[in-house]
Amino acid sequence: MKGNTKIIDALNTMLAYEMTASDQYFVHAHVYQDMGLLYLYDRIYHEHQEELTHAKVLIERILFLEGTPDLGQRLPANTSRDVPQMLQHDLDTEMAVIRQLREIVVLCEQEQDFVTRDRLMPLLLDTEQDHIHWLEQQLRLIGMVGLQNYLQSQMKPGTAG
Repeated sequence: MKGNTKIIDALNTMLAYEMTASDQYFVHAHVYQDMGLLYLYDRIYHEHQEELTHAKVLIERILFLEGTPDLGQRLPANTSRDVPQMLQHDLDTEMAVIRQLREIVVLCEQEQDFVTRDRLMPLLLDTEQDHIHWLEQQLRLIGMVGLQNYLQSQMKPGTAG
């Protein structure tokens, strides 16, 4: 089915956001693993995989609309080796993702492409209620219990030392 070029272009832009988020989570997951923070590794690696699932949805929709997925585009990733900073960078990226998703949903409604909008709604829900909520929660926990206690809680028993 020949799709609307505005929608296809917007989906490719969104694909760049999702792939950037995936890349950033991938790096951060391995930093956490290297630090011995294996609970954080597990969660952030899971987020990396979810971003790839989001990218798959976008790619499938672009192809259905007879567009060409552009996997060569990325935004600058913000990586670190400082735990609160990594969490904040990931939160900042997710906030950019959700802004972009909301813009595309509005475009889909304007262009009356309700099927694409419906395909994007689960990504919007997952980004807001899972990714963003969890990252905000972690940053609040650091503020409540202190960084050292938070870091200790992210180690699996028997992995320290």
